[in-house]
Amino acid sequence: MSSSYGYRESESAWAIVFGPMAVLATIFALTWSTTIANRYLGFSSPSTILSMGALAFGLATVVCAYVGRRHLRRVEHLSRSDSLTRLPNRRALHFDIQREYRQGHEVALAMIDLDGFKLINDHYGHFVGDAAIRECARIFGDISDGEAGIYRLGGDEYAMMIGGPVAGTLLEGLCRRIIERLAKPIHVEDRRLTLGASIGLARSTTQDFVPSSELLRRADIAMYAAKRGGKMRCTWFSSALDRSREKLQEMDDELRRSLAEGQFRLHYQPLVDSSTRTINAVECLLRWERPDGACIGPSTFIPVAEESGLINAIGLWVLRQACRDALQWGDIALSVNISAAQLRNPEFPIQLGHILEETGFDPERLELEITETCLVLDPVVAERSLSVVRSFGVKISLDDFGTGYASIGFLRQFRFEKLKLDRSLVVQASEDDGSRAMMLSSITVARAMKMSVAAEGVETEEQAAMVRAAGCDQIQGWLYFKAMPPEEIGQYLGKPVGLRSKANRKEQIA
Repeated sequence: MSSSYGYRESESAWAIVFGPMAVLATIFALTWSTTIANRYLGFSSPSTILSMGALAFGLATVVCAYVGRRHLRRVEHLSRSDSLTRLPNRRALHFDIQREYRQGHEVALAMIDLDGFKLINDHYGHFVGDAAIRECARIFGDISDGEAGIYRLGGDEYAMMIGGPVAGTLLEGLCRRIIERLAKPIHVEDRRLTLGASIGLARSTTQDFVPSSELLRRADIAMYAAKRGGKMRCTWFSSALDRSREKLQEMDDELRRSLAEGQFRLHYQPLVDSSTRTINAVECLLRWERPDGACIGPSTFIPVAEESGLINAIGLWVLRQACRDALQWGDIALSVNISAAQLRNPEFPIQLGHILEETGFDPERLELEITETCLVLDPVVAERSLSVVRSFGVKISLDDFGTGYASIGFLRQFRFEKLKLDRSLVVQASEDDGSRAMMLSSITVARAMKMSVAAEGVETEEQAAMVRAAGCDQIQGWLYFKAMPPEEIGQYLGKPVGLRSKANRKEQIA
């Protein structure tokens, strides 16, 4: 369909260029041939023939000029319009901003990005996605009600622009109404779709004039800051955001170089069997050791890697290296954390299968730890990926349980093999009865669903005794082991950790 459309557009362009030339050439040829024929037939005077030819040529020139001008206006209009929504496009936005500048007006610009639009395209197809784009354009138009210009910049990005003395105040009010409206489902093709919007705002005043391209860049930076801040919000541009963006870009460049140069390291924190008090699993933890000696924590660089998409390459390296390291540790289980971005990647299960085949690692020894956020963001894709992963024999653990919004229905839907109680729940359970009751009920539910239970962040003998009495199968925390390099794991395997002295334990924790 798109190719035939392009063919018709090409035909139209050729007609605009060569049509007038063909008409004028035909008139000229007829006039010339009639003049030659008149020499032999003598049916009219030469001056009459030339006059009629000149008149026809002139009329044809006027008509061609009129038609050509109409076509040029149409082409100009099309060049400033979005073909899907019929809204003005990016080119029109620059033109309108320049017009406001010429009038000496303050200009406020909002960059609107739809949250969750990719999931709609993936789940329902581009036909429904296009319908959602048109519906959002209609909603924005209704909300603005002529107070602001609405533009589609491409994909799921829109812009809204107002010029005038209180442009910023008016625009922020409209944007908050957009967020409020998109918090509710929209109706598209007999479906109720849930979308949201992250909005970045920027302004150009008479005191702080910026070119239109810079204004768009600032609004774009503010929009990404709104996304990082939790989505469904408006964020005004500030110079601090610019500096933060530069630091993020620098870190992204460093991450790519570090991955290529092998600056990442894996450490492993053992999990202790609560009955035998021996190590029966290790959790893989990523460390970034830069050449300058600085050690950057995952909480700092993982969000940057997720935003840039580098997390997929880093995650595959972690899986491959961890499987290689764990081959030397007998039959203990290996736990590896998986990010939401990895789980949303439809190629991830295939890549995992290749790694297991390449390393020869037993898939039944591998546990993938995922958080509730991974599943809530895109439950359909997540369930599909986890189903493929389970078919390999790999187990799935729900990490950080007790910090989010997982329900019994949530646990039943995804059928985890293990539940890991978050450190905060363990600490609170040792301090008040309410939290202890919550921990006990969580363990009871897990048992009923045939899940094993591990307690994270255990740091005292009292906490260890409590989670052991509550029925936890595994205990993990600094009470027993801190994360350590792979070459140190072997010396602790097969030995009950309770026989080690407190002095050794303190030395390791330090």
